[in-house]
Amino acid sequence: MIKKGVGGGNTITGLRFEKRASILKLLSSHEGYKVKGHIIYYQGNEVAQSYRKNGLYKYLESKGVDYEKYISKKLLPDEAIYVIRNNTLFVIEIKFQSVAGSVDEKLQTCDFKKKQYKKLVAPLNIDAEYIYILNDWFRRPEYKDVLDYIISVGCQYYFQYLPLEKIGLPVPA
Repeated sequence: MIKKGVGGGNTITGLRFEKRASILKLLSSHEGYKVKGHIIYYQGNEVAQSYRKNGLYKYLESKGVDYEKYISKKLLPDEAIYVIRNNTLFVIEIKFQSVAGSVDEKLQTCDFKKKQYKKLVAPLNIDAEYIYILNDWFRRPEYKDVLDYIISVGCQYYFQYLPLEKIGLPVPA
């Protein structure tokens, strides 16, 4: 059932999420990483930039990109990390659930959203990927089809964990 899912036991090679953790806070606790504002440094070198919600649109505007020329409605990411090394914007949506509800259907929108983000950053020659960070609630058998779907459309998911190497960030030695 879980092709790309990860349990998240190794906090050296990735970020372990609890509830609504901030990626910037998690990264800054890793050896070698430092965060100043939205800029992420590893061993003194800028490796990425993080944008939350409307922060992504402020960045695009600063680069001369008017989002309305590319998409009709703003999508507000939980986290969006632009990784310099692979010139990719990783949109990361954090979904923690304890009862059935609206998140169930939101998981089925990743293909559309990934395509929208790709259109949004295309003028900057940046690629986009879409990743869910899920809690263990989504390991339940009734999520098999939607988890399979997420993988089938080229999106990814991990359980309470984001492996740094999967998004091109350095892994502390």
